[in-house]
Amino acid sequence: MGMPGCLRPSPSYPWGRNRPTCTRAKSAGILLLMACLWGFASSAPPHPLQVRLVNGPSNCSGRIEVLHNETWGTVCDDSWGFSEGQVVCRQLGCGAVLSISHGARYGEGTGQIWLDEVNCTGTEADLSECQARPWGEHNCHHVEDASVECSDSSISELGLLQLLNGPNRCAGRVEVLHNHMWGTICDDGWDLADAAVVCRQLGCGTALSATSGAHFGRGHDTIWLDEVNCTGTEATIFECKASAWGDNNCFHGEDAGVVCSASKVFVTAQVRLMNGSSHCDGRVEVFHNDTWVAVCDDGWDFAEARVVCRQLGCGTALAAPGRSHFGEGPGQMWPDSVNCMGTETALTACQMRPWENNTCHRGRVAGVVCSVNPGDNQIRLVNYGSRCAGRVEVFHNNHWGTVCDDGWDLLDASVVCRQLDCGMALSAPGGAQFGRGTNVIWLDETNCTGFETTLSDCKAKPWGINNCYHGEDAGVVCSDSIIPETAHLRLTNGSNHCDGRVEVFHNDEWGTVCDHGWDKRDAEVVCRQLGCGTVLSTSSAAHFNAGPLRTWLDNMSCTGTETALNKCRARPWGESSCSHGKYATVVCSGSAVSSFSPVRLVDGPGRCAGRVEVLHDKQWGTVCDDSWDFLDARVVCRQLDCGVVISAPWRAHFGQGQGPIWLNEVNCTGTEAALSECKAKDWGFHGCELGEDASVVCSGSGISDLASLRLVNGSTECAGRVEVFHDQRWGAVCGDGWDLAEGHVVCRQLGCGPARSVTHSFQFGEGPSLIWVDAVECTGLEGALFECKVKLWGAQSCKSNRYASVTCSMAADSELGSSEVLRLVNGPHSCSGRVEVFHNQQWGTVCDDSWDLNDAKVVCKQLDCGTAISAPGSSLFGQGSGPIWLDGVSCLGTEATLSECPAKPLGQHGCNHVEDASVTCSGSGISSIPKLRLVDGLNECAGRVEVFYNHEWGTVCDDSWDMNDAMVVCRQLGCGMALSAPGSARFGWGSNRIWLDDVSCTGTETDFSECKAKSWGIHNCHHGEDAGVVCSDPRSSSTADLRLVNGPNPCSGRVEVFHDQQWGTVCDDSWDLNDAKVVCKQLGCGTAISAPSRAYFGQGQDPIWLDRVACIGTETALSECRTKPWGQHSCSHVEDASVVCSDSVTTNVTTLRLVNGPHRCAGRVEIFHNQQWGTVCDDGWNLNDATVVCRQLGCGRAESAFLGAHFGQGSGPIWLDDVSCVGTEDALSQCRARPWGQNNCNHREDAGVVCSDSNVTVEAQVRLVKGPNRCAGRVEVLHNQQWGTVCDDNWDLKSAKVVCKQLGCGTAVSAPSGAHFGQGSDPIWLDDVDCKGTEASLSQCHLKGWGLHNCNHEEDAGVVCSGTYPLQLRVKDGPGPCAGRVEVLYNATWHSVCDTSWSLLEAEVVCRQLGCGPAQSAPIGAQFGQENSRHLLEGLNCRGTESFLLECQQSKTGLGLCRHGSAAGVVCTEPKGSSQSCSVLIALLALTMMLSGVLLWLYLKRRCIRTAGQASDHGHRMDLGTSVMPFHSVGAIYLPAKTESHEDPNDEMAQLMKEDVAL
Repeated sequence: MGMPGCLRPSPSYPWGRNRPTCTRAKSAGILLLMACLWGFASSAPPHPLQVRLVNGPSNCSGRIEVLHNETWGTVCDDSWGFSEGQVVCRQLGCGAVLSISHGARYGEGTGQIWLDEVNCTGTEADLSECQARPWGEHNCHHVEDASVECSDSSISELGLLQLLNGPNRCAGRVEVLHNHMWGTICDDGWDLADAAVVCRQLGCGTALSATSGAHFGRGHDTIWLDEVNCTGTEATIFECKASAWGDNNCFHGEDAGVVCSASKVFVTAQVRLMNGSSHCDGRVEVFHNDTWVAVCDDGWDFAEARVVCRQLGCGTALAAPGRSHFGEGPGQMWPDSVNCMGTETALTACQMRPWENNTCHRGRVAGVVCSVNPGDNQIRLVNYGSRCAGRVEVFHNNHWGTVCDDGWDLLDASVVCRQLDCGMALSAPGGAQFGRGTNVIWLDETNCTGFETTLSDCKAKPWGINNCYHGEDAGVVCSDSIIPETAHLRLTNGSNHCDGRVEVFHNDEWGTVCDHGWDKRDAEVVCRQLGCGTVLSTSSAAHFNAGPLRTWLDNMSCTGTETALNKCRARPWGESSCSHGKYATVVCSGSAVSSFSPVRLVDGPGRCAGRVEVLHDKQWGTVCDDSWDFLDARVVCRQLDCGVVISAPWRAHFGQGQGPIWLNEVNCTGTEAALSECKAKDWGFHGCELGEDASVVCSGSGISDLASLRLVNGSTECAGRVEVFHDQRWGAVCGDGWDLAEGHVVCRQLGCGPARSVTHSFQFGEGPSLIWVDAVECTGLEGALFECKVKLWGAQSCKSNRYASVTCSMAADSELGSSEVLRLVNGPHSCSGRVEVFHNQQWGTVCDDSWDLNDAKVVCKQLDCGTAISAPGSSLFGQGSGPIWLDGVSCLGTEATLSECPAKPLGQHGCNHVEDASVTCSGSGISSIPKLRLVDGLNECAGRVEVFYNHEWGTVCDDSWDMNDAMVVCRQLGCGMALSAPGSARFGWGSNRIWLDDVSCTGTETDFSECKAKSWGIHNCHHGEDAGVVCSDPRSSSTADLRLVNGPNPCSGRVEVFHDQQWGTVCDDSWDLNDAKVVCKQLGCGTAISAPSRAYFGQGQDPIWLDRVACIGTETALSECRTKPWGQHSCSHVEDASVVCSDSVTTNVTTLRLVNGPHRCAGRVEIFHNQQWGTVCDDGWNLNDATVVCRQLGCGRAESAFLGAHFGQGSGPIWLDDVSCVGTEDALSQCRARPWGQNNCNHREDAGVVCSDSNVTVEAQVRLVKGPNRCAGRVEVLHNQQWGTVCDDNWDLKSAKVVCKQLGCGTAVSAPSGAHFGQGSDPIWLDDVDCKGTEASLSQCHLKGWGLHNCNHEEDAGVVCSGTYPLQLRVKDGPGPCAGRVEVLYNATWHSVCDTSWSLLEAEVVCRQLGCGPAQSAPIGAQFGQENSRHLLEGLNCRGTESFLLECQQSKTGLGLCRHGSAAGVVCTEPKGSSQSCSVLIALLALTMMLSGVLLWLYLKRRCIRTAGQASDHGHRMDLGTSVMPFHSVGAIYLPAKTESHEDPNDEMAQLMKEDVAL
């Protein structure tokens, strides 16, 4: 039955809740009331919202559209998720949801966007039941149209993988399904092996191509996978190694694609190299006409080889052999000759020329040798925005890792640049100047000669063995990094390059960006990308004149965090509905140049290189180098318009400044327009000393041209006049001040060995008239001439007008290659003694720094003295008296002469004759050669076991190595008892032969050779298994040899060790908690609390005895740990190591805690120092710091690192600032930070941490007390093991609802304030609680910090919940519905209320709950009879303002006898018009109304049929809808109807009840 013509839904009511109104009547009010009631009862419910899925393969997948106002429109993907997809699939009868998609996966709609921010729970029957913004209100474009794929669609047949945007299902962008969402794969490492798996999984044949760079268009959804690494044999892509789901560093411009053979798509010809050692060298073959054919070598050279290596991902070309170097291969030849430029990405992109006679001899097959084999030789430079500059990372064991900067120099960097085909090395910065890595540190102490083809060819420690942290990550800057890249973004028609109309470069054409949706977030990306600082405004385009006709981008939608504009979402290139003149514009802060503090570079070779100085307060001052890195230097170079950064030297590289130190802890992002925009400490605040001035070298200085160096007019390329290439011309170097130090640098840069002699005469000819470089000043230790201080270019102040020249050792006569310039003296024989070399007509000694058996091998070989037996230092054969010629000698042992070994320049050293090196060779005839020794320990009674056999020292494998074996070693060496027998190369890896394995001593042998073992040299070990021994010799360390000084007690302080009758300190290089553990154990001071560095307990004055201590923590004494030899170090007392042990309560231990959080593993960070708790400032605070806090507290991993006093402001001192942890420290005290108490912060910057600790209950416990039952009372929460109250500021029904939900007490009835349930006495834990009402617990609401409030207990908040069994109420045995004995329902039985303390106030509440008028009296006793003797709610105490009896306080809730009274009663005023005398009249009137209504309805129905048109001109509209009842307790038996509209005080609570029902 339909709705009568007189009724229409009111537009002012929500959909599905229309209030019926009458628009056509002429009869009396009774008739109208009855007719409207009939119409309301018979009206049908609203139809569900019509929904469809379009543009998909079936009606169960596609773009979602809804019908509204008879028009179909789309749904915006904001907050669109799995729950919304569930509802759509259910409503359409399409099964379960497979996936939901954002970003117009099924194309952009063209109509209205009807819905935005749809929010479903997933249980709704149709989309109309979900929450959303009002119809047509949105902030979206059609590029954000939402889509759904349901299980009943054909999509389900595709499984978890598909190819999109291609010509068919076997070619396209790779997408995988995860978490009900399709997403793309990043092309990092994407290759044919990965593509082969995709094609196999899809049944699409073999892989023809593995495309990258979003070849098939950019996706819009999540990037699910990165670093995919398949072997090619897997059945599905999900079996391949890859990064974690969603973990990537990519954008959609890097989406991977695949072309399979079943697609029938023509692709770039495949290339392979055959018959070589790997797929990166061999015969060149191309897939042509379904077969592999060879390539002819006619015209084949490096350009073609380069393209092949690039196409195969094999690095650079090393050789391009022809004439079938790798064999003739298949019978057929490729019918074209190839001519490449060398820059093409594939061989088929080169020019092809058919053979004139279509033949090529089979013996003329081309070959290629590439530099990089796949796997462990891969290398990259990251974190700088150029592939030719950045942090060095190498690929090993399927993981990228960093390289430690120990020993890192320009020779190492040159290998990296060559391997990456990035030109020459310009600088080799260490100290993590390109940011700290996060993965494994793969290489340490890398030592390249500069001629290796890959970094893995260089000498280094074994993979993964290091004593570094990520603050020592090495970097490289290659010359190709300073070549300007083609600009793809610019601002035009403004006052400078930082303001104007936005233009982008695409398809070789500049075009504009439409201003549709253009906002500050988009502008932020532009300013950041251009290095123009921050956004000032996004003004209209008219102000910058008209732009080009082409509009490239429209509907830009950036988050504001992207690094480039092309990473933002937008419509496809060239698709725009923008009218001419509506262009996006930006004004960046970089345009306001006058507002920046001026900066300059001084004391360098020009205005673009030198010491950094800034102008402040009308005075120039320097910048401290603390945390100074490439990002900071990049801003300086940009501000000065000096190009890009080449290096960012520390330690006053260009000399010390004279003025104030203006800036410290500069922290730029690299995108700022000026240095003054970067974050830094306040002007003039620093803790720096002289000599810490920061410097910058920019490419605009031209200093990089010094990398192009040559020696001319000499007999070889290693001798001659020095010339440099600049401005396309070669020029000379002035000879003024030219000496051996500069010569050494030139020879080193050219790889010509040390300099033999220098001259500034015309020995090598007069040379060119142009002198490019003047006033060169080197120390002799630089890796290249551009690292020296120079004055350039074209200087006209060369006084001598002579040219600098040099003769390097490789060009000199082979003097040092003969035995006549090398001797051993003061020994028993010519083959044993102090080493001396002849130079400059004088004999001199060799310093023993780093002198070892490898160096001795070379000496013995050169002197023809057999093999090396030992390499003693410390002037074992007496002190020499002449000059010390060599220092830092580092031979591999394979060199023919000592002159071939790397060393410092001749005559440069930091030694005295006490350190003269010596050698004992086997040819000396010395009979007392020891057969056993312990090396690399702190003394001769601890170390790695080595035995002498066949004229060579070698190690012992630790297989079956035990204390019996160690006892024999100690006995033979006269070193007392064996203390331990460590294995696993505890004292470092040996480098010679492994002589013995499976040694098995009984322990009683007198000589080690008497023990059973495998035959000499027979083993299955490597040097990581070298055996060691620690003996109890009195010379070994004891507690008497170790002490902690300058601390508050003997168990904390600076570490000092006793050696050579003198106390000395320990350097903090690699000093950590494992080392501290051993110190505490040796001293009997308990466990180690921290291992402070940087002279935490003051600087020592005595020698620095130990450096690079590397304990594993289980040793019993520091002497058992691996370390450098006594006294060998590269430290100063600023680096003295310290220890804090746990010995006693008096120890001044730094303690840590988290406060004001929901539990002990979340809150404000506080640290205990100087007997007082204090906070940590959030400057530089990040997840690495939080990780250390969580680890120290045993709270799992760090979830977040909060700034800005998230957990409330502290009140004590601010102890720490600028904390900088690497994340691997065991305690916060080990992290780098400013000195205790030094900061520029306030408590609004207190740092916070949230840890993951799964053993801690995150939800705060809550309870209700002093109420009638557990579901009503004063709110109390548990924190810090103590219950406390909640202040009633902002306390409302939504907060109360959350409490009731958390307690399982139904919904909230009321939220009384003002200590309604009495005042608490414990702490006031919470204030200003702000809940939405949907939270599952109170701790999920927005809370102030724990204990922060401005309240007292008179403001304690309360809650009354409906309870699992809500309290129902009635009156009995009275004269009417509003008078009688008060009864409540309990356990399905009605019981009286005890009249103890019963008064008119309690009666008032009962009357209100029953819906009666005010209370007239509150009778007690048996006035209304005595139902039973059992009562409830004894001692009720109401204020009279409560809405329900449940809200009142009571002394006893349970069922029992009323101890001091009887049943309570009530007499209420009855509602107007409902007296008992009128009850019969009311009944008769109701019956009459019903009968009259029926008759009049029949009459009107007949009239309406006849004269429907006439009657429409009469009547008036009246609102006679259903009245909404105010909410009452379920137990209110009498609920008189109220037809008048009024404002009910319980409307908010009623609405929440309805929401609960809906849920």
